[in-house]
Amino acid sequence: MLENFIRSLANYILSASNGNIIIIALYAGLFVALMTSLGSLVAIFAKSLPDWSVEFSLSFAAGVMIVASFTSLILPAIESTNSFTPAGIGIFLGILLIYIVDNLIPHEHIVKGYEGPKEFKDRLKVVWLIVFAMVIHNLPEGLAVGTSIVYHLEAGIVTALAIGIQDFPEGIVVALPLAVLQKKRLQPIFIGILSGAAEMVMAVLGALLFVELHWLLPYGLGLAGGAMLYITVKEMIPEIYRKEENEILITTGFFLGFYVMLFLDSMLG
Repeated sequence: MLENFIRSLANYILSASNGNIIIIALYAGLFVALMTSLGSLVAIFAKSLPDWSVEFSLSFAAGVMIVASFTSLILPAIESTNSFTPAGIGIFLGILLIYIVDNLIPHEHIVKGYEGPKEFKDRLKVVWLIVFAMVIHNLPEGLAVGTSIVYHLEAGIVTALAIGIQDFPEGIVVALPLAVLQKKRLQPIFIGILSGAAEMVMAVLGALLFVELHWLLPYGLGLAGGAMLYITVKEMIPEIYRKEENEILITTGFFLGFYVMLFLDSMLG
């Protein structure tokens, strides 16, 4: 049933966009942006979160991203060329890109704290540091959606669905603590919308780039996969296990996200 739904959805989007891949990427980008924004809207109604909710939500997202990195990006990059080289180069470039961004742009993790140039630590408000952290995390996700749609429409829709699902709790766990701490509601919502917009822009830019330069697509798939792996392994996993609390629950969240993405991807097998 789900497989038929995905194929019907792909056909409908293809028809509505007149086969324009850029417009399809825009639709997918709007979806993931909407899911992030909807998550942040919870900040209006809720007053608190359970202590474990942040780590659980991030671990769920990490599980989705690990699987998506391979099934939607790295393996298709290898299969499209029957060679590891383009994918391997792309993975390295993706890791390098996020490493540079991670070290140049100041940002604040919810658990881990401040990262980036030390001279900016006391100059920027915590709220903007968290905005930068969200944007850094979401850029590879948007790129993954755009590049996977160029490679294979149905696979791209699966990727967008899975990333959108995990973006909803991500929007909650970032916006709600800010709402509680600052006693404000509109600012956390704005942060969620801004983060989702950045993701949408990257989805469109990724599709635009690799439609025009299709021969670079295997490198782009590898780049998006490498960037997502770097974010997951270097940023998210240390973040969620840093407190050394609720480890069973956190691990359950990771494998729940893992299974969700793997199940969605298997629909096209």
